[in-house]
Amino acid sequence: MSFKSSLIKIVIKLTPNMLIVWGANFILKGIAELLEFNFDLDTRKVYVKTRLYGEADSIEICLEDFAVFNDGESYRFILHQARSDRPWLNNILARVIGKAWKIPAIPQLAAQLELIAEVFKAKPPALEKIAADAPVQ
Repeated sequence: MSFKSSLIKIVIKLTPNMLIVWGANFILKGIAELLEFNFDLDTRKVYVKTRLYGEADSIEICLEDFAVFNDGESYRFILHQARSDRPWLNNILARVIGKAWKIPAIPQLAAQLELIAEVFKAKPPALEKIAADAPVQ
């Protein structure tokens, strides 16, 4: 693991969730309000509770076991588990999970994408499963 990726992991772990909620609410003003946020880099879990602008009820989303990896030709993103408290959103997530989605190659961002893949790399057993099972998009 490189020094840069180690530093990024430390910064992610030390960033207060309230700072992320405040920043997201500033950016999403008039669209949505982020009510709760939790990101655990070690277990690869993200929990988000949000309320869309003008709606009374909130939406909860939990993403688990995700990774960015290089398959030799391109970088890909994979999400192994996702769930929500909304049936329609679960139906959308069901179409996304388990597929290795190709990340478009942008030459100017190649170094950053390599760093992101190092920070969010999959564990070796997961990579083997991806190579054997995942359909290519």
